[in-house]
Amino acid sequence: MKVRLLSLVLFSFLATKASAASVDGIPLHSASSGSGSKTVIFIHGWTCDDTTWKSQVPEISKQYRVITMDLPGHGKSGSPKDGNFSMDLFARAVEAVRAEAKADKVVLVGHSMGTPVVIQYARLYPQHTAGLVFVDGMVRIPSGFSVNEQQFAGPDGKKARETMIRGMFSSATTPAMQTHILSMMLGAPEQTATGAMKAMFQTFKSSDEPLMAPALGIYADHSGAGGDQDYMKKVYPNLRYVEIPGTGHFLMLEKPAEFNRLLLDFLKH
Repeated sequence: MKVRLLSLVLFSFLATKASAASVDGIPLHSASSGSGSKTVIFIHGWTCDDTTWKSQVPEISKQYRVITMDLPGHGKSGSPKDGNFSMDLFARAVEAVRAEAKADKVVLVGHSMGTPVVIQYARLYPQHTAGLVFVDGMVRIPSGFSVNEQQFAGPDGKKARETMIRGMFSSATTPAMQTHILSMMLGAPEQTATGAMKAMFQTFKSSDEPLMAPALGIYADHSGAGGDQDYMKKVYPNLRYVEIPGTGHFLMLEKPAEFNRLLLDFLKH
C-alpha cells in the first residue's frame, strides 16, 4: 500500500513537472522555486537562457517565489515554426508562464534584450505587472540606430557572434564565466541569433507614455545602455537607477552579492 501511494505521489509530481506553458504552439521551458509574498520572473537576454540567473535563484528564492524561463528559440524552449520572432511573442511567452504559475502580479527582471521584453510585457499586461527591473538593457532604440542581424548568419556568423559577445566582458568576467557565457550564447541556433536580434531592433516600439510601476535599473559601470537618463526619468517616474562599479554587461554574474542586495532591497517595498 505504501509503495503504491509513493508511486502515485511520484507520478503526480512528475506530471506536474512535465506540464509546460506554451505560446502559439511553442513549448516553453520554465522553472519555479521558493515562495513568498511576491513572484519574480527573470528574463534572459539575446541568445542566452535561464542559467543567466544561476547566482540569483538560490538567494532570491529564500524570500520570494522565483521563476526562470527560456524565451522562444532559446535554451530548452521550442522555436517558432515560421522563424519569426518579435517582442510581442516574447512578452506573450512570459504571460503564458505567469498564467501557468497562477501568479496574479509579478515583478519582472530583464537582462539586456530582456529589458525591452519586460517593458513590452508591462505595456501589454499592466494588470499583472507589480514592478520592473532593467539589467543593463536599453529602454528604447535610439533613432536611426540599427544592427545588421545577417552578420550573424552564414559561415562567418558564429565568429561575428563571438566577437560581439567578447565585447560584453570586463575585467570582472572570470575565465569560468566567459566559458559559460560563450557556450550558452554560441549554442543558440543561428535562426535565433538573427531573428531575436531583428526583433529587438525592429519590433520593439518605445513609447513616451509613462509606466507608473515601481522600477529599478541595475546597470554596468559607465553603461552605454543606460545613457538615456532624461527619457528614463520621463517614462519611468518611479525608477531608481544604479550602476555597479567594476562590472561589465553580465554584472549579475560578476558581482552577484551586490546585485542581489539591490534587488532584494527593491523587492521589500
